[in-house]
Amino acid sequence: MTFRLIAVHAHPDDESSKGAATYAHYVERGVEVLIVSCTGGERGDVLNELVARDPKSRRDLAGLRRDEMAAAQRIIGFDHRWLGYQDSGLPDEGIAVPVDSFAHIPVQVSAEALVRIVREFKPHVMITYNEQGGYPHPDHIRCHEVSRFAWEVSGDAESYPDAGPPWTIKKLYYEEIFNSERVKHIRDTLLETDPDSPLRAQMEEIAERMSLRPYSGTTRIDVGEYFDRRDEALRAHSSQVPPDSPFFFWPNDLQRQAWPFEDYRLAASRVATTEFEADLFQGIEEDE
Repeated sequence: MTFRLIAVHAHPDDESSKGAATYAHYVERGVEVLIVSCTGGERGDVLNELVARDPKSRRDLAGLRRDEMAAAQRIIGFDHRWLGYQDSGLPDEGIAVPVDSFAHIPVQVSAEALVRIVREFKPHVMITYNEQGGYPHPDHIRCHEVSRFAWEVSGDAESYPDAGPPWTIKKLYYEEIFNSERVKHIRDTLLETDPDSPLRAQMEEIAERMSLRPYSGTTRIDVGEYFDRRDEALRAHSSQVPPDSPFFFWPNDLQRQAWPFEDYRLAASRVATTEFEADLFQGIEEDE
């Protein structure tokens, strides 16, 4: 039997900044990995000055981001589906999201498309964002809501009866990759191995800020050997990732020494689990 993993993300590039090493890890172990992008990133900003000079970034940002997504897919090796909704952008406080954007459409409407994909792909494990969306972007919050709703109803034959035969997902995880424990260990390792590092001041500042966010991970996947490939996939989303992006702040050798993991929180399970896990499929029998 082949295990199957589905990860639901808000925009193209999120899959590379939040879990790409995990996906590469499981792909190489024969797991079928499907990434779902809820939106096309049409209202995102172009954050790379060099890409901003390309007329396509102004004429057809959605098409450019599709090309970037295809490149990241080739690098990691996952399968990919678009949920088909428009990016909601990031409106200023008090400003409503655009009509018919992803965050504007009711959860029960958008969830049908995801339930259809779940019932077709038949995943054993789903990954999505936590209750805050990882950070409070309206599309990230709606991604959490739609994913959680699909987790609840995809196995119910009376829900969306035209969306295919019911399929019950075994485990639901929230990604917790950027977390206080990871930052603390990287800082401590940096200070121990290179106390005069030019990164020290920035590292101390980040660690202090992150210390206010309690660590909530339950599952650590050892994926250090895939950090370089993760970064290659992230760089493929060049419109969103300038060369000096904070994502590349810490050398990968330092990360592998200090914290070679990507972290997740087990949010719900329909199989027996343990308090801490090292495998997303722990507890799932091969005949399930």
